[in-house]
Amino acid sequence: MTLALITSILAVTIRAGTSLVFATIGEIYTERSGVLNLGLEGTMLMGAVSGFAAAYHTGSLWWGVLVAMAVGGLMALIHAVLTVSLRADQTVSGLTLTIFGTGLSSFLGQRLGPAGKPLVGLVGPRFERLPIPGLSDLPVVGRALFQQDLLVYVMFIFVPLAALYLYRTRPGLHLRAVGESPETADAEGIDVYRTRYLYTIIGGMLVGLGGAHLSLSYTPGWSENLTGGRGWIAVALVIFATWDPGRAVLGALVFGGINAIQFRMQAAGTTIPAAFLGMLPYAFTILVLVLITWLESVRKRVGAPAALGLPYVRGERKS
Repeated sequence: MTLALITSILAVTIRAGTSLVFATIGEIYTERSGVLNLGLEGTMLMGAVSGFAAAYHTGSLWWGVLVAMAVGGLMALIHAVLTVSLRADQTVSGLTLTIFGTGLSSFLGQRLGPAGKPLVGLVGPRFERLPIPGLSDLPVVGRALFQQDLLVYVMFIFVPLAALYLYRTRPGLHLRAVGESPETADAEGIDVYRTRYLYTIIGGMLVGLGGAHLSLSYTPGWSENLTGGRGWIAVALVIFATWDPGRAVLGALVFGGINAIQFRMQAAGTTIPAAFLGMLPYAFTILVLVLITWLESVRKRVGAPAALGLPYVRGERKS
């Protein structure tokens, strides 16, 4: 394998993993508050279609990003109302949100183009690669790390800030306390309901941002089911990362790397069926997920928040 090929695969790996990093960390924050959101696939699709439509009609990439995040936050708000206020089953609510988002994104994609025409096939604004002078000329890592688009650079900054916020700030401590023991957090004066609403919405906004990266950068444009199951992969990567933002990057890069390699194999004209190659990133992610979960369960430290998926009612005693 030549150095140029290795560099190319690394660059594609990072681009392919960026949307997953945003979505996975968003779900980590949501689940750390005790709310399980399985609506990531639908939310990513809604973020992708709304972000591309907004960027296409306004000519502004950043309007596209903002609209995608707003739509993602709105989808998450629906989930928060159902699960936090109305105490609906979180699994059912999340699955409903995915079905709703998948259908609505397909419907809107057929009508948000010019004069009500489909968005499919349109060429809109996209985030171009922005080489960083000096650093982009470094061997191997220069092209892989410093010849990326702005959203990738945002991801580089965002990951350490997300980890620092979670583990080194008082609001991060409050977030973890609500996810572990909402009764204790409430007794200490932390507003459990507001915390769960806040981080469910923030998580949805980050998932929407992940969708926007797909339609405005990685695969510019819109097509039905653009995410290709990445929302479900993000849900799995939360467990893979043991609810830690730093480990989420590793999981996203594993998926992105396998994805990049299988595309290169197809381009090289391999005799392996394309459908089998396309399956590899998902199969490998599931394999790693099962392995990590088994090892962690043996060591009794998976890291899931103790109150994950459990509704909280002030003053209600556990049976």
